[in-house]
Amino acid sequence: MSDEEAVHMKTRRLGHIFRPDGRALIVATEHAAIFGPMPGLERPGETIEKVIAGGVDAVMTSFGIAHHFARILAPVGLILRSDGAPTRLGPDVTAPIWFDVEEALRLGADALCVSAFPGHHTEVATLDNLASVAREAQTWGLAVQAEMVPGGMGGGPETRTVENVALAARVGAELGADWIKVPYAQGFEQVTGSCYKPVVIMGGSRRSSEAEILAEVKAAMESGAAGATIGRNIFGAQDPQAMTAALSAIIHLDASVEEALAILRQA
Repeated sequence: MSDEEAVHMKTRRLGHIFRPDGRALIVATEHAAIFGPMPGLERPGETIEKVIAGGVDAVMTSFGIAHHFARILAPVGLILRSDGAPTRLGPDVTAPIWFDVEEALRLGADALCVSAFPGHHTEVATLDNLASVAREAQTWGLAVQAEMVPGGMGGGPETRTVENVALAARVGAELGADWIKVPYAQGFEQVTGSCYKPVVIMGGSRRSSEAEILAEVKAAMESGAAGATIGRNIFGAQDPQAMTAALSAIIHLDASVEEALAILRQA
């Protein structure tokens, strides 16, 4: 494939994820590969149908779900989780790549998601993974979402300062990602203002109230974010379809938090 063809294919694939407004709501459903059948993912096909009905733009998921539920996933963008959870074996750290560019293309995926953890003991291994996957994906016109989490998934607030998040986002862009997924931090305009690739926020742990996640997404959008990639706060919601619709209204229609809550109340 020529460079021109690769650019053309990547443009088409990104268009399956980001709407013409440059924004995207992505639901993450790959959690069961590590945590087992979490609430909301016991019957993933049913949940995916609900979030698609709610207006989600793309689904990030595991190889198994992407393969088994290909027909259900056909109307939306498809992002394949590439890597597994980093582990330490004696003095060595491994950050396995479970599925590569070729496997993503065979599934018809539009993008791969790769995690990297600056400031964590897996930093070198995970950054190497991101650079390697981005390099190969570029050759074939496949997009890459870099999930950049300072301090790793278990890191506390002290690791996720806005300065650390901004640095992580920029590193992801420099290593070749097409867009960046990061934790939200107060002062998020510092993150979006210093990263030349689109930045979306991650949903993280299940929130105590629906208003909390809606307010966080609204604040991120007002700070220049391009959307959100959210898992548990969508598939674990009381009504995943309504939660998707509420978040989509904030991201694509600039709805207020109160307007988004009204969508939930009407469901």
